Amino acid sequence: MYSIIVVPPPTPEGEPNRAQMRLAPGERITFGRSVHDNDLIVPHDGVSRRAGAITAQGAFWTLSNLCAHQTYVVENPEGAGEHIKVGPGRLDAPVPFEFSRVVMPAAGDLLALDVWAPRHDYLRTEGGLDGDTTAPAFSVDRTKRYFAVLAALCEPRLRGEPHAPLPTVDQVVERLRPGWPAASRTNVQWNIDYLAVKLRLKPGPETADPGPRLNGKKESLVSLALRFDLVREDDLVVLAAPAVRESR
Repeated sequence: MYSIIVVPPPTPEGEPNRAQMRLAPGERITFGRSVHDNDLIVPHDGVSRRAGAITAQGAFWTLSNLCAHQTYVVENPEGAGEHIKVGPGRLDAPVPFEFSRVVMPAAGDLLALDVWAPRHDYLRTEGGLDGDTTAPAFSVDRTKRYFAVLAALCEPRLRGEPHAPLPTVDQVVERLRPGWPAASRTNVQWNIDYLAVKLRLKPGPETADPGPRLNGKKESLVSLALRFDLVREDDLVVLAAPAVRESR
C-alpha cells in the first residue's frame, strides 16, 4: 500500500498528463533540475540542480530543502491559507496536511508540486472520564446571527481562495439577506463587534480603552476562526438557511 503521491509541476510546454510518483512508507525521492541526480526532474533554469527531497513517513511526509538560498512554502489548499515555510537547508521538515502544495520560487515563476498523504486517523473515544467536563475554548452557537456573519466573512477563503480579500460589510449584508431580510450595515457591524468581544479579540465596552476601533478586526476574526476550525466549509450551509435566530 502506497503512502504518498507526488504530482510534478507542469512542464514549460504545459504537458497535461503529468506522471504521478508513489512512495511507500520509508521511501524517498529527490527533485531538482539535474537529470542525473534526481528522481523527479523539474526542468526550469530557476530550480537548483538538487532542490529538495520528499520522504514518506506513514500518514505524513517530510520535506528537505536542499537549496541554499530559497525558502519553500508548503500550502494546504483546503485550509484557507494554512501553510508552513521550509527554509534553505532545512532537513526533514514534517508536513501535517493531507493535501499539500510545495511552492518553489524559480526566477520569477512559482512552481508547485502537489503531494497527497493518506487520510489521517483520529482518536475516537467511547464513554467519558470521571470528573468535570473540559470547558470549550470558544463557545459559539451555530444557530445565531453572529455565526452567520462570521461564516459570511470566512466564505471566500473556505471556498478555496486562501488569499481572497475579505467581504465588505455591504457584501456581508447582501450575502445574508436571503435568510435575514432585515440585515443592514448597522446590525452586521454590531455582530462583528460582538464577535470581537465574544472571541476575546478586544475587551468589552465597559473596559475598552478610548481610541479608534481595533485595526483589522475582520481579518483577526477570520484568522482566528479558520486557524481553530470555528467555521468549516460544511458550516456555510447557514448562509442558505431560511432564517437565523437572534444573536443572543
